[in-house]
Amino acid sequence: MIARSWLFAPGDNARLLEKAFEVGADQVILDLEDGVVPANKDEARSAVADRLATAPAWVRVNEPRSELCARDLDAVGAAARGIRMAKVESAEDAEWVAERAPGLPIVCGIESARGIFAAREIAAVGAVENLSLGGADLTRELRCGDGPMELLASRSALVLASSEAGIDPPIDRVYMDLKDNEGLASEAAHASALGFGGKSAVHPRQLAVINVAFAPGAAEVEWAEAVLAASRRAGGGPAQLDDGTFVDAPVYRRAADLLAIARDRDD
Repeated sequence: MIARSWLFAPGDNARLLEKAFEVGADQVILDLEDGVVPANKDEARSAVADRLATAPAWVRVNEPRSELCARDLDAVGAAARGIRMAKVESAEDAEWVAERAPGLPIVCGIESARGIFAAREIAAVGAVENLSLGGADLTRELRCGDGPMELLASRSALVLASSEAGIDPPIDRVYMDLKDNEGLASEAAHASALGFGGKSAVHPRQLAVINVAFAPGAAEVEWAEAVLAASRRAGGGPAQLDDGTFVDAPVYRRAADLLAIARDRDD
C-alpha cells in the first residue's frame, strides 16, 4: 500500500516519540535532522534507538556524506524501517547511505535545484523507494513563490523521474500553516492530481486531510467500477460509458489500479 501521510516526530521530544504512533499516520518518521537542534543530536540518537526497539519507523538522518549522518546510521540504521534522507543532490549521495544501511529502503528528500536536475539518477539507485519534495529550502534557493504554479515544474520532475525508475510515487512537502486546513487540502489535492502518492506532515491535525486527499473518493470508485463493467461488456475492447465517454485498454488499466488502491485502504 502506498503511504499517504508521513508524520515527522523530533527525536529529542519524548512525548512526540510516543504520540506519533497513535494519531493515524500511514508512516512515522523519527527525525534526527532539522527537527533536532545541534546540542541535542546525541540525546536524540539514543532516544530514537530506544523507540525503534518497540515501534518500527523511518528515521530522517542528517545531510549525506557528513559525520553527523554517519553517526546517525551507526546509531539507528540497523533498527529503522527505512531511511529518510535530507538534501539529496546526486545518486552518489543515495549510494553513500545505502552502503551504510544495507537492505533498508530509502526516501530521498529533494530540496535544491541540483537535486531536481539529478532526480532521474537518484530515483534509479536500487535502494531508493521514493523521492520527496522539499519545501522551504527549495523555494528559498529558487527565489520563487509558494503557490502551485511556482513549484509545478519541480513537482512534475519528481513524478516523471519516479515513474521512469518504476518506484513508488513521490511524497509532497510539508504544508507549514498548521491552522489552514483548506489550504492544506488544496495543496494535497493538487499534488495528488499531478501524480504524488502522499504528503509529509509535522502535526497530527494535518493527517486526516492528507489521508482523504490521497485516497480514492466515492465518485472515483464509482467511475472505475463503471469503466470495468464497460470493459467486460465489450470483451476488453473499446467501449462507451453512459455519459458518452470513450474508454479503451489504457483507461481500463487505470480503473483497475484505482480500485486496487481503494481495496488496500479498506483492508
